[in-house]
Amino acid sequence: MRILAIDHVQIAMPPGGEERARAFYRGVLGLSEVPKPANLAHRGGVWFEEGPVRIHLGVEEEFRPARKAHVALVTDDLAAVVARCQQAGYPVFSDQPPLEGYRRVHILDPFGNRLEIMEIVAEPGS
Repeated sequence: MRILAIDHVQIAMPPGGEERARAFYRGVLGLSEVPKPANLAHRGGVWFEEGPVRIHLGVEEEFRPARKAHVALVTDDLAAVVARCQQAGYPVFSDQPPLEGYRRVHILDPFGNRLEIMEIVAEPGS
């Protein structure tokens, strides 16, 4: 038996946060929104995909933002992501200590969930 891949990651959001999620995940990060299956749409939330990246935001009635647990997204232009987040008013935090082979920052989505954004700067071990 093997685990082959991660199909998607689900992040919690408060009820009624769909438009704020769209503004950030689609508007700032550039992910495409995909329709939720009809049998799940009544639950609220919103799904985004771009290539192999699949992020589902699901409604949690007693929502609390994820401050430690997080999703790490890889980009080919960290400076551009940082600039877009800052221009849109989303906090960006440098991450210390550094991680060999990466430049990285943490940002908070509109609900306070932590996301790590990483750019590969060198192949590990090279």
